[in-house]
Amino acid sequence: MPVPALLYLIALALAAAATLALFGRNLWCSAGDLLPWSWDTAGQHNSQHLLDPYSFTHFEHGILFFAGLRLVAPRSSLLTRFLIALTIAAGWEVLENSSYIIDRYRAQTIDAGYYGDSILNALADMGWCALGFVVTSRVRWWWSLGILVAFELGLALTIRDNLFLNILMLIHPFDAILAWQSGR
Repeated sequence: MPVPALLYLIALALAAAATLALFGRNLWCSAGDLLPWSWDTAGQHNSQHLLDPYSFTHFEHGILFFAGLRLVAPRSSLLTRFLIALTIAAGWEVLENSSYIIDRYRAQTIDAGYYGDSILNALADMGWCALGFVVTSRVRWWWSLGILVAFELGLALTIRDNLFLNILMLIHPFDAILAWQSGR
């Protein structure tokens, strides 16, 4: 990767981290758990570690950003599309951790206990997005589609949530889906 692109990514990560710090986000899990992962989506460890079930949705972001940018900016270099994808991912991490989105998650989705990401979790989410983009750039499209479908089904079966449901419930919640997600 060229030095200017690497410097841009470092600056982007620092800007996202600084913004999240201004929002009052903790650097790491407030419970003090030093493990790099947590599969607890209903408690205080949700979105606090480097790897959690929602990391798979951020990998999916990378797949979708690759596909979308390939469609809307086909003449742009792969590096330019990658930098755009990571800029979008950083923007989402900041937006996702705004009071407005956190309150919306808590009011309208299964994530009633969600209080925002730790800074390291948000940076890791950007990394998962980058990995999804890179993997998608190196495999045939149907492999990426297969990965996306497998992650969506796997998450729906294991945590009763996934990227599609997360977006749907954030935009327009459905009582039947919320009841299923809650195990009622």
